[in-house]
Amino acid sequence: MDIKILVAAHKKYWMPDDDVYVPLHVGAEGKGSLGYLPDNTGENISSKNPSYCELTGLYWAWKNLDCEYIGLCHYRRYFGKSIHTRNLDKKKEAIFHREDYENLIQTYDVLLPKKRNYYIETVRSQYEHAHCKPDLDEAERVIKEMYPPYAEVFSKVMNRKKLHILNMFVMKKKLFDTYCVWLFAILSELEKRLDLTGRSVYEKRVFGFLAERLFNVWLEKQDIKIYEADVVMLEHVDWMKKGWHFLKRKILTGNDT
Repeated sequence: MDIKILVAAHKKYWMPDDDVYVPLHVGAEGKGSLGYLPDNTGENISSKNPSYCELTGLYWAWKNLDCEYIGLCHYRRYFGKSIHTRNLDKKKEAIFHREDYENLIQTYDVLLPKKRNYYIETVRSQYEHAHCKPDLDEAERVIKEMYPPYAEVFSKVMNRKKLHILNMFVMKKKLFDTYCVWLFAILSELEKRLDLTGRSVYEKRVFGFLAERLFNVWLEKQDIKIYEADVVMLEHVDWMKKGWHFLKRKILTGNDT
């Protein structure tokens, strides 16, 4: 099977020894070579990486890559088997191989990471506490204007407490192309409307943040069979620290929804 799983990276890092994985240097424009496939060849938006994050790699693949199936992972995050350990070698062993993907795509249309559960928050309120509320509001307006059939679905997704995050997936390239037409039309319009002047480096990543939510909206409207896989995190995630920062932002917003 012709499957290419892009591994988005902005620096040199360990990569799986499996030909299904294609290391992709995202934000390659103006940077030194990493020895990976760069996202600044052909038709590209590589220079927009500070605000588009791994989506510059997504755009490059949409416009320049020819394959039957396409996927996206990150240099520190991969689809794989459930594992609870800090041992790096064992984590690497748990990462999916070509045969895992080949078996799954014979039955399922899209492979996604298991949903994140926000428990005490809705998808909308979590975004408002973690990012800039006006950005999400503007995204909703753009969808109502450009894709009215998605407006109700947007509201439905925003009111849930679970979400597929990380912008990770595997699907047929034809389906992926359809998604990209929809996604980048919305983001292109948002680019015209959102002023990023004076924002922190973190908050300038707005289009990457929004895309995680928009992907779920788009998925909701597709007649597809989804498989949810575990995500292997190669680096330790301090969930206590992340939780504390989230609560801190929640308190500072003065919003207890």
